[in-house]
Formats: sequence, structure tokens, C-alpha cells
Amino acid sequence: MKFRFFSIYAGVVVLALSFGVLPALAHHGWAGNLDEEFQISGTVESPVSLAGPHATMKIRADGHIWDLTLAPPARTADAGLKEGIIPMGAMVTIQGHRNRDPKRYEIKTERVIWNGRTFNVYPDRK
Repeated sequence: MKFRFFSIYAGVVVLALSFGVLPALAHHGWAGNLDEEFQISGTVESPVSLAGPHATMKIRADGHIWDLTLAPPARTADAGLKEGIIPMGAMVTIQGHRNRDPKRYEIKTERVIWNGRTFNVYPDRK
């Protein structure tokens, strides 16, 4: 009887711990992006969204729609970049690291520059 209780208890513990690991495995970090700094200017196609694990926005530049991954929502908002700040169609400059796959128009964004303002969503990265 003791062994059966221990087996059930161990199974529950392992299952509970696995839920904490899943979000960490899903987090993509910086490994999928080039090491070199990347900069591009374009017009806002989809404004800043603070929904999800990272803030996002889209710009049109060089004939493509670029997906921008910003910092987590709280950190992005702390940098002053909140939903509704930058209007659709506004010209912005993006600094960060583009995706390693040249066919994917994605940037892990460190800074958004608009209208003389710099929103440094990753101030610890240079």
C-alpha cells in the first residue's frame, strides 16, 4: 500500500513540475536571431500590441511585412511604448536582430524610434 501511495505521489509531483518547464521550453530567446545589429525603417502596418508573452507590432519595409517581437508587455510599457502611442502608417526605425532565416521577415526588437523618441525596450542590450 505504501509503494502505491508513493508512486501516485511521485507521479503528481512530476506532472506538477512539468507545467513549470513548458513555458521555459516555449520561450525562444535570442538564439534564432543573428548576432549582428540590424536596423530598418518602415511604416507601421499593425500597431503595438501588449497581448501575449511579448509585445508585438508589424511594419512594412523593403516590400515586406516585418514581424517585430518586443520585450514582454510590462517591460515594453515601462519603456514608454504602449498601445496607441504610435499610429498606423507612422514611419519608424527599428533596431534589433533579424531572424537567422533570410526568408523570415522577423526582428527581435531592442529599440523603436518614432517622432524623435526612442523606446528602448531592452536597455540592458547594446
